[in-house]
Amino acid sequence: MSEEQTPPAVVTERRGRVLLITLNRPEAMNSINGALSHGLWAAVKELDSDPGLTAGVLTGAGRGFSSGMDLKAFARGEDIGPMMEFIQKGAEKPLIAAIEGFALAGGLELALSCDLLVASKGAKLGIPEVNVGLFAAGGGLLRLPSRVGYGRAMEMAITGDPISAEEAAEVGLVARLVEPGTTVHAAMALAERVARNAPLAVAASKQLIKTTQGTTEAEFWTIQGSLQASVFTSNDAKEGPKAFAEKRAPEWTGT
Repeated sequence: MSEEQTPPAVVTERRGRVLLITLNRPEAMNSINGALSHGLWAAVKELDSDPGLTAGVLTGAGRGFSSGMDLKAFARGEDIGPMMEFIQKGAEKPLIAAIEGFALAGGLELALSCDLLVASKGAKLGIPEVNVGLFAAGGGLLRLPSRVGYGRAMEMAITGDPISAEEAAEVGLVARLVEPGTTVHAAMALAERVARNAPLAVAASKQLIKTTQGTTEAEFWTIQGSLQASVFTSNDAKEGPKAFAEKRAPEWTGT
């Protein structure tokens, strides 16, 4: 297959106010190489920059979400900088991971960079990097303790053993546990519910929950004040009460 015929490593599809982002290397279990890294970051920037989009869903083509780093691409020195930028910064707008089959190593770390996880029953989630002489360097060691608890995170990190989606749901890591083959449908339904709300208010709510964990009350009010000034004076803040008074659905513009 020529370079021109190679399928894109990441595919996007706009569905109303939701952007569906699909990791598209099923033959390689959606492992992360340079092309996937750059494609994912471009898709996230598309989501964040378009006022007509409120939320996104991130999923993987084929039988699983992502198996993590493509070790052959890693050995070749392919540039995965954009993926690390996404893992560190995340999306400004809500992003929901739809996980079929497995999310392992960097694949789980991509999912942990999302705001909500929808997973199929029987799916495996883990950070097995210690099995190949590495450690989870994409934020997993930072985020897992607050999602699954200190003890479980430590066990996952130093044994490399995965947990099931069922257990992940019990501890709150997975927000929705669904039948295999239905994760995208369930995640899209959740994203569409989010997208019925005002985009700026949704993004600000996400940011406040995400960035104020561990802060003092005084720090929280300072952070909220800067967001409140822009959200409460927006066009959407005027449209919401007007639509309510007129007993109609609001027409959000994200401005």
